[in-house]
Amino acid sequence: MAQALHNRKNDPDGSVQVIFEDNHLLQLLAGERNSHLKTIERQLDVQLHLRGNQIRVSGARADVEIVERLLNELADLIGRGYPLYESDILFAIQILRDNINRRLVDIFLDQVFIASNKKTISPKSAKQKEYIEAIRGYDIVFGIGPAGTGKTYLAMATAVGALAKELVRRIVLVRPAVEAGEKLGFLPGDLAEKVNPYLRPLYDALHDMMDFERANTLILKGVIEVAPLAFMRGRTLNDSFVILDEAQNTTTEQMKMFLTRLGMGSKAVITGDITQIDLPESKPSGLVEAIELLQDVKGIKMVNFTKRDVVRHRLVQDIIEAYEKNEKAKSGPTPEAQRS
Repeated sequence: MAQALHNRKNDPDGSVQVIFEDNHLLQLLAGERNSHLKTIERQLDVQLHLRGNQIRVSGARADVEIVERLLNELADLIGRGYPLYESDILFAIQILRDNINRRLVDIFLDQVFIASNKKTISPKSAKQKEYIEAIRGYDIVFGIGPAGTGKTYLAMATAVGALAKELVRRIVLVRPAVEAGEKLGFLPGDLAEKVNPYLRPLYDALHDMMDFERANTLILKGVIEVAPLAFMRGRTLNDSFVILDEAQNTTTEQMKMFLTRLGMGSKAVITGDITQIDLPESKPSGLVEAIELLQDVKGIKMVNFTKRDVVRHRLVQDIIEAYEKNEKAKSGPTPEAQRS
């Protein structure tokens, strides 16, 4: 594995030179037409100058330190055979901004599952790494936070991986079928057709990881079950990996019912966003109550994501933040602000 070696110059502007022994590695790091270096310049207020086998980094001291660490960490990944994309650089910058001492190889090379299209599914943030480790180490895990943080997707990847390794005998994917504006009774079709729109996101994620025919075969055999939450009543799930998605839309009774379905050799992951509750105002969220009741129970792990952990398009974080600001503006000043 080629390593990046760097020498620090005591220039007045605080610039640093990062010197590479492997020119091919440096080309991969810089990207086509230096596209990766340009991405780093856009994200951090620095200037990068590539000459020969070295990159000169200049800018504010704090940013220079992050970039120096970033270049060496990315070089380490490339040296281990990791294919570097622009999205990886964006995730890496966020990770090192939060903790400059984090080792990217510990996060990016943690293979959760290799999908049928050969795409490796791995954590893209320190919080996702914490989440994956929690799922591996605990029988019940709550993943709480906004859309786009990978809560359900990573849980499903872990479940499919566990099935492939024969750690469980079946996967059960469930969602509450909450009526948002449309009554189920007025929708055309039989019950399966009526609840299918609620379950479609689970099917989409599953087919992203597994060949379509293979997934359908396992569903027909009952090895993988995708069903509305109501279908869980009265059952005991042994040797299963169970995922409850959109759990913020469960009632107290539904959440209790789901959690008490867990049998021997099983694991449950509950995901939800408590800012997106679609229940009537008269009904409290089962997820909110479960968080309060179970947070100190040994053997249960709560992992809380924030908008900083969003791993979708780079604009998604900005969109979430814009809506949050709008909601705060609508709600008016807080009592503390009014008193001051």
